[in-house]
Amino acid sequence: MRNQRSFSLEFKRQVVEELMSEESGPAQLCRRHNIAPSLLYHWKRQYSRGKFNNEATEEGALRDRVEKLERLVGKLTLENEVLKRGLQHSLSQSQRNGRSSGHGDVSVLPSDGVSGDEACKERPLSQVQEQELGRDAARGGFER
Repeated sequence: MRNQRSFSLEFKRQVVEELMSEESGPAQLCRRHNIAPSLLYHWKRQYSRGKFNNEATEEGALRDRVEKLERLVGKLTLENEVLKRGLQHSLSQSQRNGRSSGHGDVSVLPSDGVSGDEACKERPLSQVQEQELGRDAARGGFER
């Protein structure tokens, strides 16, 4: 098995700065330092993000910010889906037990395949929901 080479941050920064100054071409640098082109471009991406004790370029900083925000959106989307499924499960359990969801005449979650406009339309009330609305109105709550 071959030993893996390691390069100092200073060496990496020097090679990338030489590439960016266009003193030497990428192929020439790769031959001179016996490195793969993919490694050279990997170092260039790291350099642009400030990974070699250098100031990050604006493009690299923005790319890092976008990646961070994309990870956050993915995490929030996943959490949202889990919460939706939990609420749907809770609503279906309460309907099986003969209890109302307590949300009046508004459907909390659209079913799959229903457009946003259709999901927001008023739905007819069940008898249980009508009774709850009547009780709320009698107590001084909202009226229909």
